[in-house]
Amino acid sequence: MRSLRLWVVVALMSFTALVLHVRGDVDRVPPSRPLSELPQVLGTLTAVDVPIDDEALAILGKGDFLNRVYTPRIVSAPAPGESAQIGLYIAYFPTQRTGQSIHSPQNCLPGAGWTFQSSGITKFTDSTAKEYTVGEYLITNGTATEEALYWYQVHGDSVASDYKAKIYTLADSIRYGRTDAALVRIMTPLAPGEDRAKARDRAVNFARELTPLLPTYIPN
Repeated sequence: MRSLRLWVVVALMSFTALVLHVRGDVDRVPPSRPLSELPQVLGTLTAVDVPIDDEALAILGKGDFLNRVYTPRIVSAPAPGESAQIGLYIAYFPTQRTGQSIHSPQNCLPGAGWTFQSSGITKFTDSTAKEYTVGEYLITNGTATEEALYWYQVHGDSVASDYKAKIYTLADSIRYGRTDAALVRIMTPLAPGEDRAKARDRAVNFARELTPLLPTYIPN
């Protein structure tokens, strides 16, 4: 099954490259603000940027990247999970024409020692009444367990599937001359004694705070 999926992705990427070559050498890239300007305070959370090392940046390619940890204000004697941090990673590529492409967490997280324990799809609606469909995962590295959400932001649409994101990008490259897209990933640890549903709610509530801001940095 994995080899079949791999060949499907290879075929899609090859076809995309052919279509882009036929269309010409220039993408239409709408203006956007750099991800570094995303607010460092969201609700009751305050962020610290986590640098991405040069070796990792070389692998990621020519894009705009954000890697942050958001921490809640400390309360006295917090209940399990109330002081849990939330990690936010965004990778935005203005163009994927020159061989640059978004790296799937399905590959990157296992490479960093994480194992996917379960997977599913979840939906939420943000304060603008926009509905998002995102991937929901429980991951572990042997010493820690985390709730993870991720999705691809493609011209205003949220796409939970790696393969559907490729298809969306291909279709929009033909229709609009655009190959820009972003990956948004949110992770939060399960505290000792904490129910997974609480960690999931924490990640989803953070996503609801974040998503209305995204079009400024990831064009619709």
